[in-house]
Amino acid sequence: MSVKAVEEVSTQVPAEDFVALEAKVYRTIELYKAAKEARATAERDMQRLREQLEEREEENVNMRRELVQLRKDREDIRDRVEKMLNQMETLTHEQAAS
Repeated sequence: MSVKAVEEVSTQVPAEDFVALEAKVYRTIELYKAAKEARATAERDMQRLREQLEEREEENVNMRRELVQLRKDREDIRDRVEKMLNQMETLTHEQAAS
């Protein structure tokens, strides 16, 4: 190889190395941007899910309260119906005894 050819090869290699390095840097920047966007999206999703969870927990508490109240109401109605049935039975026995 002539001296001129060697000089050309030696000047090309570093330029190619620089181009490859530059491509890697740009690729790294793009990966960083994508990761940053993915993180922001994940944080928004997480916040939305937390809000939904809080809403569901509140609904759950309200439904439990309502269930407890409905059970109390059912017991009250059952007691009132039993009292009425007992009174009717007492009246029926009194009339039969008369």
